[in-house]
Amino acid sequence: MEGGAAASTPAALPYYVAFSQLLGLTLVAMTGAWLGLYRGGIAWESDLQFNAHPLCMVIGLVFLQGDALLVYRVFRNEAKRTTKVLHGLLHVFALVIALVGLVAVFDYHRKKGYADLYSLHSWCGILVFVLYFVQWLVGFSFFLFPGAPFSLRSRYRPQHIFFGATIFLLSVGTALLGLKEALLFNLGDKYSAFEPEGVLANVLGLLLACFGGAVLYILTRADWKRPSQAEEQALSMDFKTLTEGDSPGSQ
Repeated sequence: MEGGAAASTPAALPYYVAFSQLLGLTLVAMTGAWLGLYRGGIAWESDLQFNAHPLCMVIGLVFLQGDALLVYRVFRNEAKRTTKVLHGLLHVFALVIALVGLVAVFDYHRKKGYADLYSLHSWCGILVFVLYFVQWLVGFSFFLFPGAPFSLRSRYRPQHIFFGATIFLLSVGTALLGLKEALLFNLGDKYSAFEPEGVLANVLGLLLACFGGAVLYILTRADWKRPSQAEEQALSMDFKTLTEGDSPGSQ
C-alpha cells in the first residue's frame, strides 16, 4: 500500500470471494447450457436471436456487475486510482454486454411483430438499465473524471454505494422475473409436470439468488471494507478541517 504498510486481508474473505466466483461462473455456464440444450442455442440472424438476451443480461448485469462491486474488497492494498479504473471498466463491459442483450430482444420483437414493454419483467429491465447507466455516468463524473472536488465526492460516496447495491439487487430480481416468464411461455402447463427444462431453470434461479446473496454479504461486512490509505486519510482530514474548522493538532 502506498504511504504505509499493507493492511492484512481478513482470513475468511478470500474463501467467500472464491465461493461467489464459483457461483457466478456456474450461473453463466448453466445459462448457456439451458439455452443450448432446450432453446436451440444462439444465432443473431434467426429465431434464436432472442436467446442472446438472457445470456447477455446474466453475464453483464448480474455476473460482471457483481464482480465490479467486489473490486474494492478484493484489491485492498493496490493504488486507489488503479482500483477505481478497474471498477469503472468492469461496469463499462457490463453496460455494453447488457446493451447487446437489449438490442437483441427489441430487434427480435420487431421482426416477429411482438409487443414491447408490456410485462413487469420488461418494465423492471428498462428501469434497471437506465438506473445503471445513470449510476455509471454520475460515478465517472465524481470519482474518475479529473477535477471533481473532494468535498462533493465525500458527500456523494454513501449514495453511490447504496444505489450500486440496490441496482445489483434489482438486476438479480429482474433476471428471476425474466426466467419465470420464459418458463411460462415455453412450457406452459408442462412446467408443473417437472419437465427437465423446468427443473434446470429452477436450479438456475437458485444460483441467481445465491450469487446475489453472496455478493451482498461480502459488501455488507463492515470489517471486510477496504482500509483507507495514507493519502485518503490526509484528504479526509483536510476536508474535515475546511468544513468543521478543526485543525490536525486540535484533537
